[in-house]
Amino acid sequence: MQVKSIAIGCDHAGYPYKEPVVALLKEQGIEVTDYGTNSPDSVDYPDFVHPVADDVESGKADLGIVICGSGNGVAMTANKHQGVRAALCWQENIARLAREHNNANVIALPARFISVHQALEMVKIFVHTDFEGGRHERRVGKIACS
Repeated sequence: MQVKSIAIGCDHAGYPYKEPVVALLKEQGIEVTDYGTNSPDSVDYPDFVHPVADDVESGKADLGIVICGSGNGVAMTANKHQGVRAALCWQENIARLAREHNNANVIALPARFISVHQALEMVKIFVHTDFEGGRHERRVGKIACS
């Protein structure tokens, strides 16, 4: 899959990671829709994650990136959207498998537990790894509740 557009959102803990991720994506020619936050001031992460998930679910964005302190809150919020498969990733292999085996379309990053360098490496892997399909297609098809 050739990724052309990505939506990104974060809370205050993820804010220092967002700009380097956006810069990386733009260097790769990917269109980025940035839903904020745009400062280290305390905010409520769902306000920034729901627009990302909406874009992914509607097809406006090919993939999404969400970032908070643990990665859990943003992943839980994104996964409330029926068409979203958000994967909490803290290692490169998990980011790769999330795409290859689970066809994840949103990566959730835990800013308080990974370095900016690790985040950038996982984003590169996530963006450039394709879903394997095959036996995984059947399993992914069983994820949605409706």
